[in-house]
Amino acid sequence: MAVNLKQLAELLGLSQTTVSRALNGYPEVNAHTRRRVLEAVRATGYRPNRAAQRLATGKARSIGLVMPIASGIDSDIHFGEFLAGLAEEAVKHDFHFVINPSAPDDEEATFRRLAASGNVDAVFLAYMRANDPRISILKSLSIPFVVHGRSIGGPRDYPFVDIDNTRAFYDATKLLLQLGHQRIALINGPDYLAFSIRRRKGLMRALDEWGLRLDDSLVQYSEMTDEHGYRSMQRFLQQPDAPTAVLCSSTVLALGAVRAINQAGLVIGRDISLIAHDDVLPMLKPENFSVPLTTTRSSLRAAGARIAARLIGGILEQGDYPEQELWPAELIVRASTGATPGR
Repeated sequence: MAVNLKQLAELLGLSQTTVSRALNGYPEVNAHTRRRVLEAVRATGYRPNRAAQRLATGKARSIGLVMPIASGIDSDIHFGEFLAGLAEEAVKHDFHFVINPSAPDDEEATFRRLAASGNVDAVFLAYMRANDPRISILKSLSIPFVVHGRSIGGPRDYPFVDIDNTRAFYDATKLLLQLGHQRIALINGPDYLAFSIRRRKGLMRALDEWGLRLDDSLVQYSEMTDEHGYRSMQRFLQQPDAPTAVLCSSTVLALGAVRAINQAGLVIGRDISLIAHDDVLPMLKPENFSVPLTTTRSSLRAAGARIAARLIGGILEQGDYPEQELWPAELIVRASTGATPGR
């Protein structure tokens, strides 16, 4: 049977106040005492009374998320991986999630209700759009927040963790250009999302430096599923002047693209080159494809953990984090990229 706060304090020979302060991250509790308390919590299965904890500290120890719900919005393994990182960090500090479902046209009201409820100490935003109105909404509310990604246009003075999507796809395109490719296709995420816009921008910037222009017939936007990757690649291969290389915004899209390439009887890395963005999904490793994929790599789970650490650190007044973080993506060259055919 789990113990209560009084029994835990008696077991440790400490006052209930000291145990409570150790659990709630008060800086005046020394590291040795905090460690003893946490070890006892693990050993006894003690769970704090959240209502009492909130009364004592004024903190709910919860992070809020507004989840858009509507017909046509599919589940996304990428977001699941991000949440896994967020959850791993939250568990370390005994924080919870509060997920509020919302219709896309009711997000502003949902954020306002969530902030006013007192049920969360902070919120995070994801799936950033161009000129995303949610940033201005949250800046007007008295609740801390961190953004995963960046908007395009609008306010710039807000906390975020993002990867340099423009640079990632610029570097990937430059590699293909150096290998002689000029007909380069893009299988991208949804066209309204900021990361998709920036990845296209990176491709266009590299092409422009080589005196080339992006052929709009070689760009497909879609949800990032293997079926969409398959259909997009089929369309490209059916063109009279098919691309000799393709960029995919996810290894999930690449899974479908590879299927279409194989069905067409082409050899990846010889007849057509492929580069995918690798979010480091545990069930879909690029090195395990039939032809190991060249990738731009940045871990979604690490991003989730970082955002949780920043939010929790701000709530508990611990840690010193930069306001804005732009992470580089690593370009990893494998066998799926080769010289353009006939070169």
